[in-house]
Amino acid sequence: MTTIISLRNVSKSYKGITLFENINLDIEKGQIYGIVGPNGSGKSVLFKMICGFVFPDEGTIVVDGIEIGRSKRFPHNIGVIIDRPGYIANKTGFQNLKELAMIRGEISDEKIIQTMEQVGLQPNAKQKVKHYSLGMKQKLAIAQAIMEDQQILVLDEPFNALDAESVDIIRRLLLSFKHEGRTILLTSHHQEDIDILCDHVFRINRYQLEPVVPMKH
Repeated sequence: MTTIISLRNVSKSYKGITLFENINLDIEKGQIYGIVGPNGSGKSVLFKMICGFVFPDEGTIVVDGIEIGRSKRFPHNIGVIIDRPGYIANKTGFQNLKELAMIRGEISDEKIIQTMEQVGLQPNAKQKVKHYSLGMKQKLAIAQAIMEDQQILVLDEPFNALDAESVDIIRRLLLSFKHEGRTILLTSHHQEDIDILCDHVFRINRYQLEPVVPMKH
C-alpha cells in the first residue's frame, strides 16, 4: 500500500479549544476513510488542515509527498467539500462549474456536462443557482469536487440534503472512484454511509483519532 497522506504529531486548537493532541494518521491510496465524532469534535478542522486551509499548531502534514504549508500552501489534485462553496447566484449550475474549471483550464465543457449528469444535475437547465434546492446545491458541490478527476477527495458531509435516490447514486460513484485508485476521506451523520463505503473508520475522541472496525455489509 502507498501512503498518500501522512499526519505526524499534529496538534491543533481552534478558538481556544483543544481539538487534537499529537495525532498520527496514515491514509493509504485507493481506500475510503470515514471520520466520525460529535459536532464540534474537529472533523471539519481536520479536513481543513489536510487541504491547507488552516495549519496545525504543531506537527507535519504531508500530502502526496509534499509537506503542506512548508513549500506549498494547498495540495495539488485534491477535490474538496468543506463548508458549502460560494456560488455565483445569478448563473446556472453549468456556468458556475465553467467558471471554476477556467481557473486551471484542464477540462472541457464535455467533461463538465458529463460530471453534472453523473451527480444527477441537468447541464442544459437554465435555472439559476439562487433557485436551486439544497439537494441541487449539494450535487453541484460534489460536481466541483470531482470534475477534474481529482485523485484525493476530502468530503465533509457529502450526503447532506440528498434524497435517498441521490444518496445511492453518489455512493456508487464514490465506490467506482475507489476502484479507479482514488483516495477518499469523508464524514457523514448517517452510520449507513460509513458502513457501506468505508474501508477504515476513525473516531475523534479525547483529542485523538481512534480506529473503529467498520461494519462491512
